[in-house]
Amino acid sequence: MTDKTNPANPSRRALLRGAALTGTALAAGAAGGRAMAAADPAITEIQDWNRYLGAGVDAAPYGMPSPHEAHVVRRGVSWLTAENTSSINFTPLHELDGIITPNGLCFERHHAGAAEIEPSMHRLMIHGLVDTPLVFTMQDILRMPRVNKVYFLECAANSGMEWRGAQLNGCQFTHGMVHCVHYTGVKLSTILEMAGVRTTGKWILPEGADASHMTRSIPIEKAMDDCMLAFRMNGEALRTEQGHPLRLVVPGWEGNMWVKWLRRIKVGDEPWHHREETSKYTDLLEDGRARRFTWEQEVKSVITSPSPQAPIAHGKGPLVVTGLAWSGYGTIKRVDVSLDGGRNWRTARLDGPSHDKALHRFYADVDWDGREMFLMSRAIDEKGFVQPTKDQLRAARGVNSIYHNNGIQTWHVSTDGTVENVEIS
Repeated sequence: MTDKTNPANPSRRALLRGAALTGTALAAGAAGGRAMAAADPAITEIQDWNRYLGAGVDAAPYGMPSPHEAHVVRRGVSWLTAENTSSINFTPLHELDGIITPNGLCFERHHAGAAEIEPSMHRLMIHGLVDTPLVFTMQDILRMPRVNKVYFLECAANSGMEWRGAQLNGCQFTHGMVHCVHYTGVKLSTILEMAGVRTTGKWILPEGADASHMTRSIPIEKAMDDCMLAFRMNGEALRTEQGHPLRLVVPGWEGNMWVKWLRRIKVGDEPWHHREETSKYTDLLEDGRARRFTWEQEVKSVITSPSPQAPIAHGKGPLVVTGLAWSGYGTIKRVDVSLDGGRNWRTARLDGPSHDKALHRFYADVDWDGREMFLMSRAIDEKGFVQPTKDQLRAARGVNSIYHNNGIQTWHVSTDGTVENVEIS
């Protein structure tokens, strides 16, 4: 036993207190000189998790996040749609780091609810202007050569509520219709080449197996370039809401073209929706004209923290400003960050992998002095496209569309650390 009366033989708790005080002083010095006046019981005292055995390895056969992270979830906006079977929810971007979105947090968009499909009963048919119409089972597809790619997926209406001004107070709601995952699948060109696309085949029409029979028209050049038939994301099978057992991946292009629960691809000589529903591929301009075939998701970025749902909680001192940037035209070359509403810019640090048509993580490490800030980020992609301000975007395209809003987002940080969605001229 420990001799509590002998100074040369201090108790374990006394040693912990001394170490905690020293460590606290060192950490506080690095953070701006704030030291605690007494030992921190979180380190000097034994906690319940130090005393008792935890759950065994079979307690949760499919692992779940810590219960202390229960607030990190997708969220919807109830008034956006009449009911949720044809609605959307949003990725909690402000709670994440890196570039990969966990499967359970990828935003959902459905047109008739999520289809539950038995993989052994699922079929993919290729027909139309092909030499040999074909039908594949999932087992057939799983035997084909595989590819692995990291891509972002963004809804064309992401940030759509912000065209006429600041509306939603949180980057989960202003920018959360985007995610980025690692896909495993088969190149679409592999399937099309097996069927033999005729020279007159200029477009494909993919169709989903859900109750809406979701269809979109895609040029054959894109289909033969980098499109995929994906059956896994982040290493595991697609989730039901993400198109299990098979979905189309259309890198860099708007999310409504990434048909889920894919069951049929028809090859034709013209776009079906040009004849039937031209609004699917047009953005109405101020003068009554429309931008046609606006597929690519343009260069864009957002600061995810600090942001309205992630205010500054620690007061003055070191602050990590971080966010995401992406472009449907390729990789991100640079991201600039402004603390004063665009008067001055500093180059942020891109960190982590840089994949074609994927999210890119950026950081700006600052020493916040407690004054108000107007945070902005501005992305530049490898093609040289520069993210515009919202005013520049409105001057060029008006405010009639809800699609393809890639304008620079502004967050106002108050002296107390709270953050609000604002616009400045």
